[in-house]
Amino acid sequence: MGHGAWGMGHWAWGIGHGALGMGHGAWGMGHGAWGMGHESWVVFFFNGEIIYAQKVDKNKNLSQISDNLRHHNVNLQIEEIPFAALGLLNLPEYDYLWVLLKKNVIKPSQARRIIHSLVYETVFDLLNLRYGNFIFQQGFALAPHLTTLKIAPTLTKIIKQVQEWKLLYPHIQSADQFPVLADLAELRSSLPAITLNKLQQWTDGKTSLRQLSRYLNRDILTVAKAIYPYIQQGLMELVYLDTDEQDLLLDRDTSQKASIVCIDHQTTSCEAIKSILLSKGYDAIAIHNPLEALGVVFQMKPDLILCNAAMPELDGYEICAMLRQSRAFRLVPIIMLTGEGDLLEEARARMVGATDYLTKPFDETQLLVLVENYLDKTYYPGEKPNTC
Repeated sequence: MGHGAWGMGHWAWGIGHGALGMGHGAWGMGHGAWGMGHESWVVFFFNGEIIYAQKVDKNKNLSQISDNLRHHNVNLQIEEIPFAALGLLNLPEYDYLWVLLKKNVIKPSQARRIIHSLVYETVFDLLNLRYGNFIFQQGFALAPHLTTLKIAPTLTKIIKQVQEWKLLYPHIQSADQFPVLADLAELRSSLPAITLNKLQQWTDGKTSLRQLSRYLNRDILTVAKAIYPYIQQGLMELVYLDTDEQDLLLDRDTSQKASIVCIDHQTTSCEAIKSILLSKGYDAIAIHNPLEALGVVFQMKPDLILCNAAMPELDGYEICAMLRQSRAFRLVPIIMLTGEGDLLEEARARMVGATDYLTKPFDETQLLVLVENYLDKTYYPGEKPNTC
């Protein structure tokens, strides 16, 4: 068994190497302290390929399966199959699929599509996490299994989706938001009746983006991009079912701008980033000597760190890894600046605990969207993580 902490993606298995990509076993991920009531996910491997993945359903209502079955016009009630018949692996969703197969309610091809959807949704969620704990259990293989997915192409595809997803922020912040119509009169005048009726069907305030993607058998990004123009025009809004967190966001004083450090030996690039951030009111500092960076960062305790991956003497990976060893910087967003199209650099950045990466060359909008995204979602400006 292996276990540890992760800072936005300890994807040791992300490029198909290491213990997680080599044998049979299960990989568990917990958002927050493992086993303490936080969200968690499981990923199963066989011969270095993914065979199944899902979010752990504490309520055991099988919503992940029932939502996907809706697309296949399977209306069988979950209650019709007692949980006593599903306990082989303590994964009722997986067992439930096999019960449906045995009863000829669904075809093997449908079961495979559902598993693929669950895997993609799970990996998408994991790639959006900024920290957590993981456990790797090597042992029995999940059996029988219906399908396999190769790790590298699966991860490459979903990483690109996550990058596009972040560009929708702040209009769309979470797959668990619920779309509602904001200006029905304007929509009536601008949309055909059939389109409006379809929109109204899914924007009842009770159906999340995640559920929509399952009902329509589309990935979350595709669904989000479809409604994004309506949100931009103010014709549709996204709300949270539990508004306590959103009320707190509105009550907080966010007038104080965050502090940001940029570490890059390339002076021109570093100063350009600093200039952009200063123009937006951030307290930005440029550090050109990577050997001096750690001292400045520990003294300043910034709210966010931008760090070039490839630097002489002390590179960004080493700096990131050292910062993650300190409690003061375990939750601070660290964004690595990587070379264009270098998937190895991007995977390595995640493995050392980087929160995210920004591929060079990038423009002002890309920089600001990523910075504002993590500053807004991690903690509030002016707040610091727990220090040593």
